[in-house]
Amino acid sequence: MKKPLILLCSIVLSASLFGETISFSDSVRVIKSSPEYRTVTTRTPYQECWDEQVPVSSGGGSDNIGALIGGVAGGILGHQVGGGSGKTAATVGGAIIGTLVGKNLSQNQNSGTTYKSQRKCVTKYDERASEKFVGYKNIANYKGRTIIKYSNRPLREIRLSITATY
Repeated sequence: MKKPLILLCSIVLSASLFGETISFSDSVRVIKSSPEYRTVTTRTPYQECWDEQVPVSSGGGSDNIGALIGGVAGGILGHQVGGGSGKTAATVGGAIIGTLVGKNLSQNQNSGTTYKSQRKCVTKYDERASEKFVGYKNIANYKGRTIIKYSNRPLREIRLSITATY
């Protein structure tokens, strides 16, 4: 079993040591040449803009001032109404009620909503497809095989470089 395997390996090795390579050039006549195009899509950005009316909040500053003034006035009035230990309770109660009344009055005065113009924009894309020339597709046949070569111009023949090893 080992002898035939060794014999086969030595034959293959010796054949590869004495193998020959030959190279030559040939040319083939082109049978068809046609222009090739590719679809190219171009995206161009642009902006669409508009003015939008946005409500402006008062920020609550005047509400807080009204509440503060109402609380102080209510505390002063409550302090004058009560007597003894009830004086403290009347002062605190007057301050709380004055704060609520002052805040409510200032909110009613600022109930008119104001608007401000604000610019808003959105980026969109304009897409255009166009055909771009790629080159010429040249087709030839060589010993039953189809050869294709691309070029900048139509060709009459295609040059081949052929290498054979035996």
